[in-house]
Amino acid sequence: MRDSKLKYRVRELRTQPTDAEKTLWRLLRQGQLGGWRFRRQHAESSYDEKRDRYLRSLGWRVLRFWNPDILTNPEGVAETILPALSDPDHLPPPLTPPPLRRGGG
Repeated sequence: MRDSKLKYRVRELRTQPTDAEKTLWRLLRQGQLGGWRFRRQHAESSYDEKRDRYLRSLGWRVLRFWNPDILTNPEGVAETILPALSDPDHLPPPLTPPPLRRGGG
């Protein structure tokens, strides 16, 4: 049952991107950022850690950004991505910490 819910959520995230995802992909599409090409990936849980290790073992770089950073500072996100592309040892920290969530949500 859990796998079917996860598959549904992944499909939903692909077909209904958040405002932050739309903003980020406007920056990244068609090689607009230094001519580099990018692939999408959704955060899902501890599965991310395994997937990230696997992708890194294949030579891929994985960077994550918080939605508020993308929505309020897309240029700063782009300026953070460019050095990571040119320096293989450079992995930038998140621009801001995640927002604290209160209550059950």
